[in-house]
Amino acid sequence: MSEETNKPRWWIFGGDGPAPERLARLPEAPPWRRFDEQARVARGKRFIPRPEEIDLVNAALYLRRPLLITGKPGVGKTSLTYAVAEDLALGEVLRWSITTSTTLRDGLYRYDAIARLQDASLDQTAGGSGAPPIGSYLRLGPLGTAFAASREGSPRVLLIDEIDKSDIDLPNNLLHIFEEGEFAIPELERLPQEEVRILPADAPAEATLDIHGIQVKRGRVHCQAFPFVVMTSNAEREFPPAFLRRCLKLDMAVPPFDALKEIVKIHLFGPESGDKDRLDELFEKRLDNLMADFLKRRDDGSQDLAADQLLNAVYMVLRDADPEKRYGDRKALMEALWRPLSE
Repeated sequence: MSEETNKPRWWIFGGDGPAPERLARLPEAPPWRRFDEQARVARGKRFIPRPEEIDLVNAALYLRRPLLITGKPGVGKTSLTYAVAEDLALGEVLRWSITTSTTLRDGLYRYDAIARLQDASLDQTAGGSGAPPIGSYLRLGPLGTAFAASREGSPRVLLIDEIDKSDIDLPNNLLHIFEEGEFAIPELERLPQEEVRILPADAPAEATLDIHGIQVKRGRVHCQAFPFVVMTSNAEREFPPAFLRRCLKLDMAVPPFDALKEIVKIHLFGPESGDKDRLDELFEKRLDNLMADFLKRRDDGSQDLAADQLLNAVYMVLRDADPEKRYGDRKALMEALWRPLSE
């Protein structure tokens, strides 16, 4: 190992010692930055909904209406969606992430016509019929899957993430789908077959049409039961009144001090860990001070901060509560982590 220097021991990049030794000091990823199957399942368990949020979720379930959730990044809009799926055992969340180029068809289905033409040409060359089944080249999108796979008593959960990033037409285009509960696949409407099977968006890699395919009759996908639809927005744009009238709207804010503290503990130690209730006095005090600083900056308008920025700061600044901690003064690091969202 190299001679002792003034470099902080927590440095992995640019620190002392051979690379393998430094990488071995890297702790586990924060719970909210893990991507294995267990972490995805736990995502909904880490969220603590407030009564007003539970009210609106239940109203959306009863009325079969989409839930439009607005709020700053990091307040838990996405986590609430996963919490509903976890609490009601509704399976994996179907996620449709919106960009400026997203169209309604992207959410309904996709058709790989080029691949079909290429396979037809190869088949003809080999002496075949040259007409592969069209169902092998169609796949339902997240929205199409949610409509086709939902059943009474077991709706699929669909997250339409950051709908405020869409072009001006998408919200209005969604209205007809939400109101009519069906959509057409033109590529199938003109075929003579009565039924065609299509794989859903979340079909496993080894899926086959016979086992995992969803039947589409006469080229139309009919909704048997309305899915639980959540649309998130960072309030970067206004939506048409006709669109808002058909949604239930929930405005989420950063929770108050006590609720936010409980959320931090659950994210650090897990929802079932007793450690969150046995924090030592030093950590508790430092956590309270850090949270008070965060809320002061946010509430007095001096900084536009999101709740996940607090989690990042807690993990980096407070995760080692040893008074002789080897990490040194991280005030400058905290300021970097708390850079306002508007900058």
